[in-house]
Amino acid sequence: MGCASSIHISDRVVYHSGKESEDSHSPQQTNTTQHQGNPASGLPLKPPSCKTTLTEVQFGPMKLFKDPLQVLLVFAKEDSQSNGFCWACEKANFRCSMARTPESALECFLEKHHDLVIIDHRHSRHFDAEALCRSIRAVNSSENTVIVAVVKRPDREEASVMPLINAGFNRRYVENGNMMACYNELLQLEHGEVRAQFKLRAGNAIFTAIEQSQEAIEITSEDQVIQYVNPAYESIMGYQQGELIGKEIIEVPKSEKNKPDLLETINSCIRKGKEWQGIYYAKKKNGDSIQQNVKITPVIGQGGKIRHYVSINRPLNDNNKSDKSSERVQAESQTDIQSSKHKDRRKGSLDVRSTTSRGSDGSSQRRHSSMARIHSMTIEAPITKVINIINAAQESSPMPVAEALDRVLEILRTTELYSPQLGTKDEDPHTNDLVGGLMTDGLRRLSGNEYIFSTKQPHHIPSHLTTPLSLNDIPPRIAQTMENEDSWDFDIFNLEAATIKRPLTYLGMKIFSRFGVCEFLNCPEATLRSWLQVIEANYHSSNSYHNSSHAADVLHATAYFLCKERVKQSLDPIDEVAALIAATVHDVDHPGRTNSFLCNAGSELAILYNDTAVLESHHAALAFQITTRDDKCNIFKNIERNEYRTLRQAIIDMVLATEMTKHFEHVNKFVNSINKPLAALEENGGNNDEESVKGILTSPENRILVKRMLIKCADISNPCRPQELCIEWAGRISEEYFAQTDEEKRQGLPVVMPVFDRNTCSIPKSQISFIDYFITDMFDAWDAFADLPNLMQHLDNNFKYWKGLDERKLHSLRPPPE
Repeated sequence: MGCASSIHISDRVVYHSGKESEDSHSPQQTNTTQHQGNPASGLPLKPPSCKTTLTEVQFGPMKLFKDPLQVLLVFAKEDSQSNGFCWACEKANFRCSMARTPESALECFLEKHHDLVIIDHRHSRHFDAEALCRSIRAVNSSENTVIVAVVKRPDREEASVMPLINAGFNRRYVENGNMMACYNELLQLEHGEVRAQFKLRAGNAIFTAIEQSQEAIEITSEDQVIQYVNPAYESIMGYQQGELIGKEIIEVPKSEKNKPDLLETINSCIRKGKEWQGIYYAKKKNGDSIQQNVKITPVIGQGGKIRHYVSINRPLNDNNKSDKSSERVQAESQTDIQSSKHKDRRKGSLDVRSTTSRGSDGSSQRRHSSMARIHSMTIEAPITKVINIINAAQESSPMPVAEALDRVLEILRTTELYSPQLGTKDEDPHTNDLVGGLMTDGLRRLSGNEYIFSTKQPHHIPSHLTTPLSLNDIPPRIAQTMENEDSWDFDIFNLEAATIKRPLTYLGMKIFSRFGVCEFLNCPEATLRSWLQVIEANYHSSNSYHNSSHAADVLHATAYFLCKERVKQSLDPIDEVAALIAATVHDVDHPGRTNSFLCNAGSELAILYNDTAVLESHHAALAFQITTRDDKCNIFKNIERNEYRTLRQAIIDMVLATEMTKHFEHVNKFVNSINKPLAALEENGGNNDEESVKGILTSPENRILVKRMLIKCADISNPCRPQELCIEWAGRISEEYFAQTDEEKRQGLPVVMPVFDRNTCSIPKSQISFIDYFITDMFDAWDAFADLPNLMQHLDNNFKYWKGLDERKLHSLRPPPE
């Protein structure tokens, strides 16, 4: 192969100091051919040279050294064109690899990260050159690679190069097998596009240095529009990049502490191309002024004109830090005093008034006494420990770190630790309305707008359902509909039609029998049948979505998940029974309105449950009331007391987990406590470490997380169902939200989800928002645990379906008929 194959390939960037960093790629065997010429082709090639010559490139104050170019030639067959480029690479002392297929080309590129790729675009029958180019561009390291398409000489009219540009090519080369033409092309590429990309790559090192700098750096255009601020600037000033970039300097609030003519002096200096340095007060986002040592440098660019200004700002640490420490001490002492008050009431060992009076003796004394009391507390929550550790770390931290830790503390002190922050209402109204409707408890109700849900009295078994039937008595037509109930693609709507809107009783009998629930509970089949009937009777068939068909659908999904291997390894029989019961009752007596609606309307349920998890609390409480009220349907009457309490607690916990305000908390805990530890075991070769896996899966805390995640995924699995089922469910939930909006307008209540107006709503947009915000991450996590490729395929298909409708500006469930 010649001595070139043994040369160490490196990209070196050398600074004036002479220090160098290496990005090395060790050569490996691939199904490509290394070329130092091609003697077999008959070309007059000289022997390959073993000498490596580095090219020196000047980039501002940086001196760069470049190894010989790495070139990848992709030609399906050898011809004069491929031989011409091989000879040209040899003559130019470039390192050349030849690939014959797109697969080997991509493999070779991933190994060597070539500077220049030349792809044969002349013969589409061999391979799709544009598809290969897009594949290479999909690799992160291709950002600074130059890709050239070799195209046929046009017969008639010159073709547009836009398809090539869109595919990711930098330029084209009209076929010409003349060796000197190929050589000249390579030289032009080396000194043009390739060298420009090499400088850009070196520029990444500069930006990395800026990003890591502890000094605040701001770059503005010649018109003083902010183009960049680094993380240290964000930390010190309290702004996010997005709040500043694109704004003019004059739009950013200024501190009143500067002399009136200081800004004019600065501008006068830098507009002449001179550097300015001095003391300047900047105004932080929170309104505080911060004294900084500022250096502003004009950058001369094209045409000899000033193109940018670079401002480097260093806070005067001593003054600011002492002020900051003082503020923190005062804030902490107040917090600590409040903590001690709670301790006093709990233990009765200290007088509250004497504790608070100690807070006025001076900041150092307050800090000493309050910290001492905190460390002597007998009950300390984990979050308190974290906050105390951060507070201690701040004392010896540089100013930017202390500022950053302040922001951390601010986040930690919020109650919404797991809820991501949305964009503005204007940016994504569908997601905002959906999240607002599902994850909040509503606005305070408006005076005089009380909306009372009358309690359904009594909750009992309807007379026409009082005769229990056994599993064997299910009519053949209904039994046939349920034959494939163990399949994910089971059609619940066929069962709904066959049972005349009573699918829960029949599907419940079948699934509970399959899981041996009667045997576990030691209850007769007749009791189970009566229980299923009374639960189903308390679902509202008038609701378009939250009816017994939805309950049956969630029960079906729960049963399906319980059969997955990882889930079976994690849960005990009592967990399985709890999950099936919880799925059955999880929305019983749902009024077809959201929690926010009930809170805004001042309903009896909202008042009873203090506007907190109103519906979920009602579903769980009513389920046990109905069950234990009558022995004929009391499925719990024959189990031992402790077992009943364990079962009851698990059912309640799972029903409450379906409340959406804690959606992200449940998902994040599941990922951090189960998915990540299991993944770490697999990465460390611990697949056979059954004890470690078992420890993760069966710990009491993790079993609770698995059960919560299971019922949450079952409850909102509609986007993962086959497309026709998904579309039907989307129509039903939309209709229920439309009805709520109609009623809010009639009652004069706050409209919780304004986008769900039946006259203007885009159902595809609402589904896209729901999938993006709630479904994708949750089912990615659940799939990683339970292995559900069929669900993920349905999810992908359904998302594409809604996207397709939205791109056509359609608002309906289905496209109009052809």
